[in-house]
Amino acid sequence: MLDAPILPLLIRLALPNVLIMFAQASTGLIETWWVSKLGTDALAGMALVFPVVMLMTMISAGAVGGGISAAVARALGAGKRAEADALVLHAVAINLCLGLIFSAIFLLWGREIYGALGGTGGELDAAVAYSNIVFAGNIFVWLMNGLASVIRGTGNMIVPALFTCIGVVFLIPISPLLIFGYGPIPALGIVGGGLALLLYYAAGTLFLGGYILSGRAAARFRAGRLSGRLMGDILHVGALSSVQSVLTNVIIAGATALVAVRLGVEGVAGFGTGIRLEYLLIPLVFGIGAPLVALVGTNLAAGQTLRARRIALTGAALAFGVTELIGLSAALFPEAWLRLFSEESGAVEAGVAYLRIVGPFYGFIGLGLALYFAAQGRRQMALPISCAVVRLVVALGGGWLGLALTGRVEAVYVALALGIVLYGSGMLAGVLRKAW
Repeated sequence: MLDAPILPLLIRLALPNVLIMFAQASTGLIETWWVSKLGTDALAGMALVFPVVMLMTMISAGAVGGGISAAVARALGAGKRAEADALVLHAVAINLCLGLIFSAIFLLWGREIYGALGGTGGELDAAVAYSNIVFAGNIFVWLMNGLASVIRGTGNMIVPALFTCIGVVFLIPISPLLIFGYGPIPALGIVGGGLALLLYYAAGTLFLGGYILSGRAAARFRAGRLSGRLMGDILHVGALSSVQSVLTNVIIAGATALVAVRLGVEGVAGFGTGIRLEYLLIPLVFGIGAPLVALVGTNLAAGQTLRARRIALTGAALAFGVTELIGLSAALFPEAWLRLFSEESGAVEAGVAYLRIVGPFYGFIGLGLALYFAAQGRRQMALPISCAVVRLVVALGGGWLGLALTGRVEAVYVALALGIVLYGSGMLAGVLRKAW
């Protein structure tokens, strides 16, 4: 981590992590594909819940998870193995508390939240049914992502990747089994999809927890008192990173509400399916970004500032290339993606318009997010938050104004694309200008 050639090292660490994130994102896609067989209301209900579930995942795996990985990496880079061990307990405590808070919010006020996002009638009922089952077992999502973040902070990307891939293979038959039923197992509908997802995260918590308890990880679990300083090491990065995660999901949720006003339930279903591809980029870039957190944090702790900066820029270039390729492919062949989930003409039309306008600029999402993860390794989050605020104002403010002036939903999509470009280019400009 301190002296190997940067690009081969980054690729070697990123490949298993990209695999784990792609597989983890596939769990949501598998569910969506099966739920789409239940009808448009169920698909639209999933579209309402998806930004919320992704927000939770982004905070637990990317924001707080990044804080955990950065703290572990910096402790190991500075030769403080006892501190790295102590951080495991703190990671579990923080994620357990946050998981319970999320559960309480959405179990108590889920219907009101999804109604505010534009949900009505059957789609709102489907959203609440799915949300209630997911958030009833939400602590497993947080605990699995927290334990995986500890392991990634040590530079080990293989073990989390191994379980995730096994888990997806498990989820492929379990999800339709619980949704549609078979033999003595009753058909649970959309609730079955949520239950299958919880079983996956519960198994992941047991597997990763067992790996750490076995003593095979570089950071080992040790019982003891919680330290305010170590809590702060994680939450300093995690809390600030969560602001960006919240802003990203506010953009998606706000855009969903704008589309609902203009196009109704079919438009929400199509837009939700289209933007799900954008959400898929986030875990994909996380696959590159998680090694950036560990590499940048370890090299800075060891005093290798110039190498840490080169690592960040190399990772950003790699992320830009991968996400831009996906975006261009989606813009050229949008129906190949959309018709996996719906054949409704209104839904497909809304999704095609979104992907053709926004897809060509997906590379700027990869660019900005990679540098966001590098900022976690540096424990400097002012730039990512500033750029995320700019994206929010342009995307939602511009989208609302464009819709009001033109009456066309394409104006919302143009504002979303412009916000993405400003976010990525602003992150790059800030990194190039700011001394490390």
